[in-house]
Amino acid sequence: MADDLLEIADELYALALPDFTPARDARAKALKGTDLAAPVKALKKPSLAAWVVNLLVRRDGEQVERILEVGASLREAQAAMSGDDLRALTRQRRQVTAAITQQARSLASEAGVKVTSAVSDQVEATLTAAMLDERCAEAVRSGLLVTALSSTGVGETDLSGAVALPEALGFTASQVEEAPPPGRPELHVVPDPEADAKALAAAQEALDAADEELSEVQAAYDEAVGDVERLEARSMQVQAEIDELKRKLAELEETSEEVDEELEGAEETKSEAQDALDEATKARDKVAKRLDRLQPD
Repeated sequence: MADDLLEIADELYALALPDFTPARDARAKALKGTDLAAPVKALKKPSLAAWVVNLLVRRDGEQVERILEVGASLREAQAAMSGDDLRALTRQRRQVTAAITQQARSLASEAGVKVTSAVSDQVEATLTAAMLDERCAEAVRSGLLVTALSSTGVGETDLSGAVALPEALGFTASQVEEAPPPGRPELHVVPDPEADAKALAAAQEALDAADEELSEVQAAYDEAVGDVERLEARSMQVQAEIDELKRKLAELEETSEEVDEELEGAEETKSEAQDALDEATKARDKVAKRLDRLQPD
């Protein structure tokens, strides 16, 4: 059953994104009464970023495999690298993932799908995760991604819900040949009794895709707003602390001036007292000498 389910999933996740849900539901309906009906129906529609990565894996599998092999070699080598070497390695890895991300965007464009900058960032993050983490590489290789991936390369990445099936790890997606460019078709007007229903379904699929992308962009915006609010609050706190320190410094400078004035007065008093002490000492010595002369021998 697991092999059959993987085979069905491999076919469904190779479809164009708008075709996924109708094809999945039709396959589940056809399998009604079998053990495969429920798990097929439960297959999740991939996010746009996940679909783009799946498309790249199926259309340019050899290129993806080379990148994943390079990632494995780099993971082995980086343990012995210095800080400068690691920084150079990071730059090279970013260049590689940026280039293959552009390739993925081109494939999506050829398939009639526009990839926004936000989705492109998720695609690049997924490819980076595949180079940093062996399990992420297996998830990408399967072509059954449901969501984008993210990894720092430290610790084990949580892949629960990231692929269509747990058995996907270790599975390799089937390659799909690029469809030849369409020629000039012969036009025949054939009435389609289900045209309205199909148009409605296509419009609903487009709306679902737009809603999903909007949700992703909204989440990124909300996160950015939260960061701005947090930093603004921190800035106000730091400014308040600066103002308090300035107030204390002004008080200390005023106190210092007062102490300097008092010190100057004390030094003058000390000088006057020293003069009086010197005069008193001289007078006492003079009296003592006179007393000595008056003492009988």
